[in-house]
Order: sequence, then structure tokens, then C-alpha cells
Amino acid sequence: MTMQQPIGSGLGAQTTAREALGDRRLDGKTAIVTGGYAGIGVETTRVLAAAGARVIVPARDRAKAEKSIGAFANVTIAEMDLAEPRTIDAFAASFGDGPLHLLVDNAGIMAVPLSRDARGLESQLAVNHVGHFQLFLRLLPALRRAGGARVIALSSRGHMRSAFDFDDPSFERRPYDKMVAYGQSKTANVLFAVELDRRYQGDGIRAFALHPGAILETGLARHYDPKELEAVVERARRVGSFKTIEQGAATTIFCATSPLLEGRGGVYCENCDIARVTTEGDTGVRPYAVDPELARRLWTWTERYVGSPS
Repeated sequence: MTMQQPIGSGLGAQTTAREALGDRRLDGKTAIVTGGYAGIGVETTRVLAAAGARVIVPARDRAKAEKSIGAFANVTIAEMDLAEPRTIDAFAASFGDGPLHLLVDNAGIMAVPLSRDARGLESQLAVNHVGHFQLFLRLLPALRRAGGARVIALSSRGHMRSAFDFDDPSFERRPYDKMVAYGQSKTANVLFAVELDRRYQGDGIRAFALHPGAILETGLARHYDPKELEAVVERARRVGSFKTIEQGAATTIFCATSPLLEGRGGVYCENCDIARVTTEGDTGVRPYAVDPELARRLWTWTERYVGSPS
């Protein structure tokens, strides 16, 4: 029986991150939030820290991070760039021997012009999936030490644009389409959560992927052509799917903290609940994104670039 079906959380699209947390406290917990200094990441960081969690925010732009969240209590900023593998290793090595209770893979890029990282990977795939995969592997001992941890992978409704293309994932032969590339990377985020949960739930580590919603204020769409952005905005307005930043961070907080998800994992969530599997429309998750065989295949493919756990 699949767990990929709504559980009736009582929350919804208008729920804010603070409301999704409720009265729960996170004292004694440690969280890492990638991209926790921009967009909905700021609200995720704020809510976790205000609930007592120690939050570490790895930042590519330290000055921007200091300006954005430097005054937050319980928050530490460290340097890391998901496009630079050596910085991921250095960040993980600096974490120390303590437990890690929450790893929130919030950072991402969207609709960027074609570029490749040092490994030859298309940049959206490299940053959104492979960099986070590497970070997870390096932090796996700390997640195990928590005796109960959650990994949260921020995907997107954009996963509906593309399955993962195992034949040409980095657009070496097919024409580059920035939105297909983005969609592929978001599908990879969901498949990552599916396989991570299968592999490590015995270690007390559960994984969740999610769509945060359409939020205008994050700056994620800055690489769109103005006419493209206008079309996207108009579509979102038609379906009434725009959220505030506070609402956009809610499903992240729900996946990270809700007791309703105890004993569950490897699922895709939206609007503070588990989503349905659908083949059409603008809600739910596509079957190829939660396919366990494809998830295993992607895991093996990614290990070629970042190694495997010891």
C-alpha cells in the first residue's frame, strides 16, 4: 500500500510556517538549511530558530547572508557553494561530532542559461540535486547520531515538466531547454527522497520532498525572460496558487516537524499534506517522480559523481 496519499492534516495552502509548527519546541535540535538566507529559506530559518533549534545556514554569499539573517538568535552562518564540491566537503567536515536532526535542502537555481560544473554536469542538475546528494552523504554519520532525523528536499511543481533523462541528463546531445532542465532536477529531488527513505529509515532517518507553492518574492525566477515570467504569473493567477513567503515555507516546516508524519517517509507533499499521484493538472506528483525503481537507478547514477557512503 502506498503512503503517497493525503492524510487529512487539517492544514492547507493558506497555512503559514508558524502555524504549521504549532506549539512544538525544538530545543536541543540541530538543523541545517541550505539557502536559508534568501526567499522562503529565511522564513524556514526564522521559524526553526525561534522554536529553539540551533540552525546552521551554509551560504555561497556570506555578506548577503549576514545582512539577511545575521541578527537571528540561534543561527550560525558558514561558507558553502553547492556548485563547488570541495566546499561541500569542507562544510560537512566542519560540522563536528554532534547529531544532526534536520537537513533542509532548500537552496536551488531555476531557468538559468546553460553552464556546467567542473564535473561536466548541467548546472541546475549539479546544484539542485547532485550537490545536495553529496552534502547528505557527508553528513550521514551526523544524521545517524540524531537517533531520529528528517531530510527535506524542496522540489517543485516544476517536476511535471520532465522525468529524469538517464540517456542525456546534462544536455550534451539534445538541445538545451532551461525549463526542462529545471524540471528534471526537481524530479531528481523527489526520487532522492524516495530512495533515501528506503535505504535509511532503519537508521531513524526519514525523507520528504515537497512543492512549496508559487511565491513571487523569492527572486528564484530572476533568469526568466520578462515575457516568459508574465506567462507564468498569469497561469498561477488563474489557478489561484500564489503564496506569501510565510505560506511558502509552511510545507517545509510541516515536513520537518509534524508528528502526523511519524512512521512515514519517501513521500511528496504540498499544502501541508501528502499529495496524490496524478498524471494531469497542476497539483499532485507525477508517477515517474515517485517510482522506486527509477529512484534506485538515480541513486546509483549520482554515486558515480560523489561516491557512496562508507
